[in-house]
Amino acid sequence: MIEFLAEYGLFLLKVVTIVVAIIIVISTAAAASKKATQEGLEVEQLNDKYRRIAGALRSAVMKKGERKKEAKEEKRRQKTEEKGDSRPRGFVIDFKGDLKASAVPSLREEVTAVLDVATSDDQVIVRLENHGGIVHEHGLAASQLARIRDRYIPLLVCVDKVAASGGYLMACVASKIYAAPFAILGSIGVIAQIPNFNRLLDSHGVDFEQITAGKYKRTVTMFGKNTDEDRDKLKQELEDVHVLFKSAVSKYRVDLDLDKVATGEHWYGTQALELGLADEIRTSDELLLELAESRDLYHLSYKIKQPLQKRLMSNVDSAIEKLDAAGWRRRFESRLPKSPWN
Repeated sequence: MIEFLAEYGLFLLKVVTIVVAIIIVISTAAAASKKATQEGLEVEQLNDKYRRIAGALRSAVMKKGERKKEAKEEKRRQKTEEKGDSRPRGFVIDFKGDLKASAVPSLREEVTAVLDVATSDDQVIVRLENHGGIVHEHGLAASQLARIRDRYIPLLVCVDKVAASGGYLMACVASKIYAAPFAILGSIGVIAQIPNFNRLLDSHGVDFEQITAGKYKRTVTMFGKNTDEDRDKLKQELEDVHVLFKSAVSKYRVDLDLDKVATGEHWYGTQALELGLADEIRTSDELLLELAESRDLYHLSYKIKQPLQKRLMSNVDSAIEKLDAAGWRRRFESRLPKSPWN
């Protein structure tokens, strides 16, 4: 009887485990499906948005007579704008980067849309947040922004938090770079980090076979035994990429002292300004509110509907990104002065 109960309990535990696993999968799929959006370009008039926000606060603090007067003045102002000459425009694009620069498909559509209507009197403002990542992915992202510069349309990049490594490769394309006081810029360098499990496999009697055609088809590996020649070849490849990186930066920021800043280091906004990595200390909010006084601002966002499988996999990428961001945060915090009370 005791054995029966033990076996039944074990069976019941397995059933519960399977049911819980199924519930988790269904919940994750449902959450991912909610994120699905219709593919296409969304446009928001920022001038109207700013007026609505300010108007909501004024309405809350004004007396009844003042609110009526404000409403009349607002209607009069709108009629004046409708009758007046058209103003130059500003097109606002957000780019939040990750290791694989997965926002590039949206960026290329947004840039294409802008280039269809923008003139040299207009401006494109990119609010950029990017820690960097894979070289060719971020190179393509920078090339999308270069399309704007090639059409002689002023390109402004705002860095409120970080534009480092591949992120700075994108930022440097701008006609002008704005940075918040504690935004992080720079990290003009290249890195490769590869774990090696060869000794672990060897200790368990596992052989790793790798067959290639071409002397340098594969050099440093995760599972094979690496040689000094392999490491030297990888080092040379990284140096070559670094040269390309510096060349791309110097193309758009000709006065930058690359010997001083292309060391792989990063700097905060005010330091970046002194080094020439940024042109002005200002947040994106300050800039857009100022531009709204003389321009019609439009925020563009191209939504791409992803298949369910890709949305599920994005959760894994998101977790990796959080770990990567945590690594950046630890590096930055290590440079801050320690409090005497700690």
